[in-house]
Amino acid sequence: MKEQTDKKGKVVIVSGPSGVGKSTICEKAVKQLNNAYLSVSVTTRPKAESEVDGEDYRFISEEEFKEQFNKGLLLEHAKVFGHHYGTPKDKVDEALQAGKTVILEIDVQGGKQVKMVYPDSTMIFILPPTQRELAERMSFRAREDAETAEGRLDEAGTEIAAAWQYYEHMVINDDLDQAVKEVVQIIEGSQGQ
Repeated sequence: MKEQTDKKGKVVIVSGPSGVGKSTICEKAVKQLNNAYLSVSVTTRPKAESEVDGEDYRFISEEEFKEQFNKGLLLEHAKVFGHHYGTPKDKVDEALQAGKTVILEIDVQGGKQVKMVYPDSTMIFILPPTQRELAERMSFRAREDAETAEGRLDEAGTEIAAAWQYYEHMVINDDLDQAVKEVVQIIEGSQGQ
């Protein structure tokens, strides 16, 4: 799969456990970078009250997701906590052809899939300062019931362990501004490669 060599842009994968601050870091980083595009994933999970369709995610039905998957329209996909997530391939390709840095905020499972398609992707994993801090952030979000939150916290340990194997950059989100600065520096450094 030598697809990447024809592209002008660069793929950056940002992952981390739920509640670690990935979305905020990605949004702030995109504003500080030149010519960057933050990919919007599709999902079958219900929209949270604070989320905006088309900005946070594109919220679609199970049937729509299945159709996109079957037609090969997703760059990566995963089923997480009973809901499907995926990255629309066409939008990523358009941004890469335009020479943009494409930031994908996706889970480790999806990150590994994208790395196979774009082997020179830059992989950044966002870590919480502590497990306790992550639990507090997740409860503060109040997006899900206690059982789901506990499942997400359990999954975080698994994700973090996998990240040490596959991700070349680890950023601790203890101080948001510092974490954004580190992510921007990593991305800018990778563009020179």
